[in-house]
Order: sequence, then C-alpha cells, then structure tokens
Amino acid sequence: MTPRQPRVSGKDVVAALRRAGFKELYIEGSHHYLERPDNKALVTVPVHSNKILKPKTLKSVLNQAGLTIEQLMELL
Repeated sequence: MTPRQPRVSGKDVVAALRRAGFKELYIEGSHHYLERPDNKALVTVPVHSNKILKPKTLKSVLNQAGLTIEQLMELL
C-alpha cells in the first residue's frame, strides 16, 4: 500500500528537491525550474507563497523528478 501524498507547498517541494541534488536553473513568474542531476531533464514546480499543491500537481512534479512519495517524504 502506498502512503498518502503529503500536503506540501511548492516552496517545500523545491527545498526537498534541492536536498536531493537538483539545481535551480531559473524562476519565471511563480514557477521554479530545476534540473535533474542525472539526465538534465527539467522539473517545473509552481510556487504560490505557502499555498498547498493540488494532488495531481504534486504527482506531476514527482513524475518529472523521477521520485516516489516515499522518497519525497524522506527529503522533507
């Protein structure tokens, strides 16, 4: 059974991805663009102050990052 998705803000996700080795390339408006350390793929994270990300948005970010919910929980 997979754990429930955490209720996190975009700011928390960006911080977790940085801890995982992602590098922030640039910020355009409210979107932060990070680069994966392994294959240089782009990960886009919406950051709207401390607003909680919707579940589908968080799932999309995790898919782009190649991370599971468990891995994200460890990084938070």
